[in-house]
Order: sequence, then C-alpha cells, then structure tokens
Amino acid sequence: MNIPPLILASASPRRAELLHELGVGFLVVPSSAEEIHDDQLTAREASLVNAYRKARVVAKQLPDALVLGADTLVYLGTRLFGKPSTPTEAVEMLLALQGRTHEVLTAVCLLHLRSHRQKIFAETTSVTFRPLDEAQIRTYLERVNPLDKAGGYAIQESGELIVDRIEGSYTNVVGLPVERLRSELEDWC
Repeated sequence: MNIPPLILASASPRRAELLHELGVGFLVVPSSAEEIHDDQLTAREASLVNAYRKARVVAKQLPDALVLGADTLVYLGTRLFGKPSTPTEAVEMLLALQGRTHEVLTAVCLLHLRSHRQKIFAETTSVTFRPLDEAQIRTYLERVNPLDKAGGYAIQESGELIVDRIEGSYTNVVGLPVERLRSELEDWC
C-alpha cells in the first residue's frame, strides 16, 4: 500500500499487534485526547467522536502523517460499558452481560491533516456471553486484567471462559476491525 507514514494514535498493545498482523508499517504516538461519554449520544456517535478527537490531537502534531484514531465501546441496549475503574465494577459489568448478547462497536478515524482528508467509519460485532455466576466471573478475572478493557473483558484473553459466540468481526472485538481497515487503507492510496 502506498500511503503516507501511518501513526497509531493509541497506546493499545492490542491495536498495535493487529496493525502488525496487517503488515502495515506504523509508529505509535498515543493521543492525549480525553474520551467523552455523553448520555445524549448513542454508542456509535460517542465512539465516532472519540476516534476523531484522538486522531485530531496527534494529526495537529504530525500533519503530514496519516493518523489512525480508534475507540471501542461495549453496549447493551442503551447502556454503555466503558473501561471499569475497579475490579468490583468489572464484576458488575460481566454480571450484567452474562447470558446475554451485547454489541461491541469500534470507530476508526483516518486523518491526513495536510491534505484535509479523512475517513471515519464504525463496525459492530454481536457478542453472546455464556450464562455465568459470580464465581465463574472471578475465575475469569484472575486471568485477565479488566481495567483497560471496554466491558471489562478481552475476547483474546481466555475469552472461551465467558463468550458463547460472536457474529461479525473478531478483530473488531479485540479493538480494530482489520478487514474493514484493510479495505479503507487500500482505497486511500
């Protein structure tokens, strides 16, 4: 792909790993943009705004680079599940999701400030959890640090203990919809 230098505006090791697997060269420059969570916004709207804000902060520093900002949210109906701030909050989130199907939405913003070009998109994956009791959730959380993960879980880390099935992009649940991103980067050229 013949794209400008790519910058990942995220400190997420999962996103970096997915970009490596995509075979795209990039640098990591974490964004200092604070995520917004507004009850007036849908999960899709909030995620799109956050992805854009993250990309924009870094693009202002590096206007000749193609900056990738991303934001992942977990939601069930109208309830948003961000990153839990405590292990107790993680247990509460997983109890609320157990035995149910929820959505994982990742928004991506590709922004090249010098050319005033941007592409913003979002992908959604349905995830169904197994019926779980508190002991099973605590066993899962002994294996996984939930505090930096939307919804308090990581499908790629012992996900088989809690996830029954998914419909859609697996990598989207990890934090970056690689299939769609590949297509968007090819179209960028």
